[in-house]
Amino acid sequence: MKLFLDWSSYENAGMGDAYADIPKKGGDYAKAVAVCIGSKQCEQAGKGVMCPSFRISNNPVLSPGGRVKLLKAALNSDDEAAFFNPALADAMALCVSCKGCKRECENEVDMALIKAEFLAQQAAKQGLSLRRRLWADLPKWLRWPVLKPALSWRNRSPWLAKLLEAGLGISAKVRLPVPAKRPFQYPAGFKQALKTENIDKQVVLFVDTFNHYFNPEAAEAAQKLLTAAGYQVHVAMPSADDEPERPLCCGRTYFSNGRLDRARDEARRLLKVLEPHVQAGYSIVGLEPSCILSLRDEYLKLGLGEPAQKLAAKVFLLEEFIVKEQTAQRWTLKFQTLSGVPRLLLHGHCHQKAVGAIKSVRKLLKQVPGLDFELIEASCCGMAGNFGVEAEHYAHSQAMAELALFPALRAEPGALLVSNGFSCQQQIENGGFGKPLHLAEVLCLALPSSE
Repeated sequence: MKLFLDWSSYENAGMGDAYADIPKKGGDYAKAVAVCIGSKQCEQAGKGVMCPSFRISNNPVLSPGGRVKLLKAALNSDDEAAFFNPALADAMALCVSCKGCKRECENEVDMALIKAEFLAQQAAKQGLSLRRRLWADLPKWLRWPVLKPALSWRNRSPWLAKLLEAGLGISAKVRLPVPAKRPFQYPAGFKQALKTENIDKQVVLFVDTFNHYFNPEAAEAAQKLLTAAGYQVHVAMPSADDEPERPLCCGRTYFSNGRLDRARDEARRLLKVLEPHVQAGYSIVGLEPSCILSLRDEYLKLGLGEPAQKLAAKVFLLEEFIVKEQTAQRWTLKFQTLSGVPRLLLHGHCHQKAVGAIKSVRKLLKQVPGLDFELIEASCCGMAGNFGVEAEHYAHSQAMAELALFPALRAEPGALLVSNGFSCQQQIENGGFGKPLHLAEVLCLALPSSE
């Protein structure tokens, strides 16, 4: 079995444990699957991000432990086709890669990463559907000026939406996101001088594909916020000798759709740009949880070597960076009252929850004088990248949102909504609620008036 990801970190997992039950095929990938001890922690009821598909179905097969049993059976089978049997494929398709299991499981079963390898194996054996190719190539399509009017037309036209559902399986019930009037603008030129003095006040802002095209206001707010706090902001930009007109991308859409070769290409392109900043000692700061945490997690499995390891140690979500700098007493900027905001509701992206970054968000919001806010105790919003716009998954997506998120939003229609995840923002907006702000935008509104 040729593996597409680097599973060597599991090389010694379960070795010497007579109860590890490591499958006979799959090498270190099989060991990653076998770290599950069958405790059924992933089948517990209650709050949190643990397996949304299990929570809406109460079907043990759709829990991480249930998927492990199917994977073990397939990897133990003498039939090569067993790894692609419909039961396993259906169970993996309903995994939304929330990373809840990695945080909450006693043995940190990483079903999101296991699924990525499964999708790559599936793509190599069976090829990719047209729809999955479209999802994976989203960063490429977003460069086409015709895409924006085409998406707007589809959203206004019920018959066109139904046609796309019939042909591609894109749900006609979902409004597709439309790019902003103007994408994020890189600073003029393609070379920013690196400074070796006062390293602690230098920071690199990486603007991901989603904020670049759909929510440039969040990236601009982050620039303004970091500058107001006294940092020199270096925006990570494409190299002049490497498709300078194409925005940088972490490769997330490729990774989550089985195109690990393309994900690796995008990762190398980004590493080439960020490596000098990392060597200079700068922190890399970003806005979209799924993209930024890919640099800390998924990149380590793509076989990119020491540069990826060094990058992972220097990458932070905006909220993590600010709290880190406050702890080091380098961030001295104080926030002011948000006028006209009686109440704020915060929805956390699953990956923020998985790495504990929501604590940083809450700590920052507490620093805004007089702000009354509450974290919505919800599981996955249900959008999960392209999952929630796929016709066969639409009902599951809505059920996930109805577990806690949508009821909480209906209960407080006048509250300001905050969510950093692009998918989360789309799910909330499509649910008939207001468009959430990114934390960067909220903190910008709370900047001292003199700034």
